[in-house]
Amino acid sequence: MYTTASVFFQTLANAGITHAFVNWGSDHVALLEELQRQRANDGKTLIDIVTCPSEYVALSAAHGYAQITGKPAVVIVHGDVGTQTMAGAVHNADKGQMPVLIFAGSAPFTANGELRGSKDEYGMWLQDVPDQPAIVRQYMRHVAQIQSGKIASKMIMRALQIATSQPRGPVYLWARREVLEEDIDEATMTAAATLSKWPSVTAGALTPRAIETITSALIHAESPLILTANAGRNMSATQLLAELSSALAIGVLACASSSVPIAGSHPYHLGYHFWGKQPYLDTADVVLVLDIDVPWVDADGCSPHAGAKVFVIDNDPLKRTLGWSHVDAELLCTAETETALGQLIEAMRDVDAATYSERVQARRRSLEAIKAARQVQLSHAETLLAPDGVLPTVPLLLGALRSAVAAQTPSDGRKVLYLTEAASASGLVWNHLAPEPGSMFMSGGTSLGWVLGASVGMSIGAKVAQKEVDLVVSLTGDGNYLFGAPTATYWVAKKYDTPFLMIVVNNRGWFSPKFSMRAVHPTGHGSAASGEKLSVGFGQDGNVDYAGVAAAAGGAWARQVSRADQLRGVFEEAVRVVMQDRRCAVVDCIVESI
Repeated sequence: MYTTASVFFQTLANAGITHAFVNWGSDHVALLEELQRQRANDGKTLIDIVTCPSEYVALSAAHGYAQITGKPAVVIVHGDVGTQTMAGAVHNADKGQMPVLIFAGSAPFTANGELRGSKDEYGMWLQDVPDQPAIVRQYMRHVAQIQSGKIASKMIMRALQIATSQPRGPVYLWARREVLEEDIDEATMTAAATLSKWPSVTAGALTPRAIETITSALIHAESPLILTANAGRNMSATQLLAELSSALAIGVLACASSSVPIAGSHPYHLGYHFWGKQPYLDTADVVLVLDIDVPWVDADGCSPHAGAKVFVIDNDPLKRTLGWSHVDAELLCTAETETALGQLIEAMRDVDAATYSERVQARRRSLEAIKAARQVQLSHAETLLAPDGVLPTVPLLLGALRSAVAAQTPSDGRKVLYLTEAASASGLVWNHLAPEPGSMFMSGGTSLGWVLGASVGMSIGAKVAQKEVDLVVSLTGDGNYLFGAPTATYWVAKKYDTPFLMIVVNNRGWFSPKFSMRAVHPTGHGSAASGEKLSVGFGQDGNVDYAGVAAAAGGAWARQVSRADQLRGVFEEAVRVVMQDRRCAVVDCIVESI
């Protein structure tokens, strides 16, 4: 016997979905029964089920899976309460433009046994809320209720079609318990929709006028600059960005990136910017704003000079999902990054290089000097200890980590995935690790805790995508670590064999609120107060045993390091444990307290 639940899983399989990250509830009885039917009849389920004891972890894992595979995953949660417990992970999926299909059951609508699945538990009355989708509607690309198994397949395909069309993002489907229990005939099952007739929307391109205007401006500029953040979500786009930068000697500055837009080794990569005064912007005469949410912060004294020409290329240049966004620009262009870069490169090739070669050579010399000076500064920072002469600074820690990973992996560190959520240390992490495209990620949102669940999802996704990965390394702060539901995460990691190395940068609290307060009140009452006095710090004796939590929940290898001279050896042993023993490892690194 087939039910709507049968159609649900068959359609997901037809769409190429491989994994569902789930937290089951009383509204999912039809789904559980259908999965067991598949096991009994076929020896396996149509898609793999990853049980997550936290909905936040489930959605964060699906987020990481989508980032590494480029394909959607499914999250299944329980009614209104499960929808709420996804919490800030919903924000991350929205702002990070991750194609995730969230399916929630819902309380039965009948109460006297009229239909199979009718209310039969006390809690079902309490969970029967007036507008369950309202909990997440403003973060979704699409919301819909499945009201019958006969239309379920088409509704699922439509949701996935929207989720995977630019700007991509999460979608939310929900169904009452009786609907999931609805009997379905063989003909309906056979007619389940397939992916071939439900393609994503073809990405947009630049108009001829835009191509001509932007190409001419870049060629004739004295000091052009490309600002980007999200070009790294498309590996093909990173190659084209590198080609354009190399051909015209244009510096590329990444601003609050969630992926790697251009290789750290590229000669014209100007680094990553997260806080404070933005370098290079005030001297640029042409600025190409490419696939970026916030190109600069005016209140930080950042803006192009009055005569600069600014061009915006984005899948949503008006940023319709943000309450406020504006850039003074010559052109706002809706286009897919890969397509637009390809068009600009082709247009550049049609221009006689002799007409701009001297200008480009001058730009090359300037950018090479900037790159060399940056490398000297970064290398020097990695030699410095904290003021007590014992603790490491964050740059020193990152240099030790990079060296240990390179020494202990077969690829010399080239086939390592990094996930980072180091908040106030984000700029340091990105600049000192200097990752290659496709090797480092952040959530793209601002809800902290993502990195734990995402590490599991990215490990699973790397296997699905058949990527050669030696090791997954994640970095976070001590406060963020607690946000990510570590007990649930390490349970999942052990159960599904997804070991990863977690580096906790422990400054005994949350520095970001203190940093923000100082920016607004630089000489105020709190400017010289300790983190503990400000209630954003844990104090010297208030630390959680972060590594011990992972050991208790998932058998992780656990160490705390409070001396700079011990870091390299501990990191090397941690890498060995993850790669050879197939255990998670957590290294709690004590740095200067806030």
